[in-house]
Amino acid sequence: MSAVLFQVDFPYGGPWGAEMAGAFDGLARDIAAEDGLLWKIWTENRAGGRAGGVYLFRDAASAERYRDKHVARLTGFGITGIVAHVFAVNGPLSAVTRAPL
Repeated sequence: MSAVLFQVDFPYGGPWGAEMAGAFDGLARDIAAEDGLLWKIWTENRAGGRAGGVYLFRDAASAERYRDKHVARLTGFGITGIVAHVFAVNGPLSAVTRAPL
């Protein structure tokens, strides 16, 4: 598998935890339907005031397309300070460390 990882985080003031889950359930369902998405882990750091996610896509084209879409969405919400990266995944080493590939 030539999976590609997309990581994003940005300044975020809440809600957190269960409230965040309730507030973004619809968005999560929309993201789940993204072409090429294998999975997403939602991230939050209340103390640091940041949120984001780690996504695994089946290919670079899907990851890059989604990166552009998501950064545009966040920017449209007035969010700045967005950190977004697309990385190739080293499958053999990731298998050794039990990555869910």
